[in-house]
Amino acid sequence: MAVSALFILDLKGRVIISRDYRGEVPMTTAERFITKLNELEESGRLSPVVNDGGVSYVWVQHANLYLMCVTRRNLNAASVVLFLHRLVEVFTEYFEELEEESLKDNFVIVYELLDEVMDYGYPQFTEAKILSEYIKTDAHKIEVQVKPPMAVTNAISWRSEGVKHKKNEVFLDVVESVNLLVNTNAMVVQSEVVGVLKMRTFLSGMPECKLGLNDKVLFQNQGRGLHKAVDLEDIKFHQCVRLSRFENDRTISFIPPDGNFDLMSYRLSQNIKPLIWVEATVERHSRSRTEYLVKARSQFKERSVATNVQILLPLPQDATAPIVRTSQGTANYAPEKEALVWKIKSFPGGKEYLLRCKFSLPSVQAEEDSGGRMPPIRVNFEIPYYTVSGIQVRYLKVIEKSGYQALPWVRYITVAGNYEIRMI
Repeated sequence: MAVSALFILDLKGRVIISRDYRGEVPMTTAERFITKLNELEESGRLSPVVNDGGVSYVWVQHANLYLMCVTRRNLNAASVVLFLHRLVEVFTEYFEELEEESLKDNFVIVYELLDEVMDYGYPQFTEAKILSEYIKTDAHKIEVQVKPPMAVTNAISWRSEGVKHKKNEVFLDVVESVNLLVNTNAMVVQSEVVGVLKMRTFLSGMPECKLGLNDKVLFQNQGRGLHKAVDLEDIKFHQCVRLSRFENDRTISFIPPDGNFDLMSYRLSQNIKPLIWVEATVERHSRSRTEYLVKARSQFKERSVATNVQILLPLPQDATAPIVRTSQGTANYAPEKEALVWKIKSFPGGKEYLLRCKFSLPSVQAEEDSGGRMPPIRVNFEIPYYTVSGIQVRYLKVIEKSGYQALPWVRYITVAGNYEIRMI
């Protein structure tokens, strides 16, 4: 990947800041970008890569800005898009809000950053924490900084040397989001689990961490039973993980960044039993009087408890005076959401709760909408100490040359992602 130039434009296509890295594409090509973009938008063929006259424009939009790279080469467009997103993160870290005004107020720092994040069209360092150590927002701090941090001159660009903490701790959260779609025939038409291993590290020095999971491939290689093994798909790692080591023996070995980061993400697409099942029966007593009978049932083990459960039941736009009774929790009408929000603070496994709602409609509106389809029921929840996939952290070791003992903490939690159930 080698881009020729980078531009930051406003929504009208005017160039705010530009940087020519290779001189292979005339800087006037930016003027063609917004025209071509409008043409594609009108034809419904908008994409993150635009080709025009042998020049490729790769772009992303953030707030009132376009960040765009140009090239005549055949490069990896996905890598450029990723680079632009990382550049947005760097600017946001520096200016809090990335918009036209913040760029104009800090154009000197912007050019310094553009020189550091890319060299001759090749991406370099996009870790905001590392860049902030030697590109300071205050002029006097630049003079104090004698040399760039070691992270810029060695292979570990995501961590500085000399990090110190009074208490060495590692926090690992295994968060699984359940995406579910149920049709009007009560059939699950789409289900998947997207998991993320979120880490917060407060470790001194340059520690080596090793993480072991109940990975199916690992268990097969070791000839162990697969009863509690998990078959993970679409695994993505943070750049700190040694991929060659993982490919060889499935060991997750890494030197972590300091602070918060996502170590790994994965997906499971096997059939998933809905954790909270909602049935809504609609009874239309007349053209203007409607009644909902809703059953919510938890379908996970009794020892687990779902918390902060919210069930959003769609109501017609002009529903008036809903009368609600629930066997558990509270339900309130939210006109701005056009929904009845049923909140249950604690929902143990194996339980069933009921809600009955009566409301009226203006007769004209009722006649117009009598055959219309309502939006789906949306469900939000959290289940601590529980994972759908059954993933387990078998060990988390921290090894540092000074020999200190680090305290690892591991938590599991399952949350609702895009969880929708069509009304019967």
